[in-house]
Amino acid sequence: MLIDKQDGGKYLMRIEEVVKKTIRPKPPLSPEQARIQGLKNNVERGRQQLQAERDRQRRQRDAERLRKQQQQRF
Repeated sequence: MLIDKQDGGKYLMRIEEVVKKTIRPKPPLSPEQARIQGLKNNVERGRQQLQAERDRQRRQRDAERLRKQQQQRF
């Protein structure tokens, strides 16, 4: 199968060539590398959880503010 960019075939490549060049299996991590990777993942997961909690609290505050505004109208 070929990919053609419609510009005279300048960028004509086979999909197999692209896949072979870009997708390669990663070797298993050493125990030291696995520990470092795990720690990095924990840090990123912690950041995401913190942001999710801040967003949840912000939505809760906004909902409470909206509820109070609606009560004042009646």
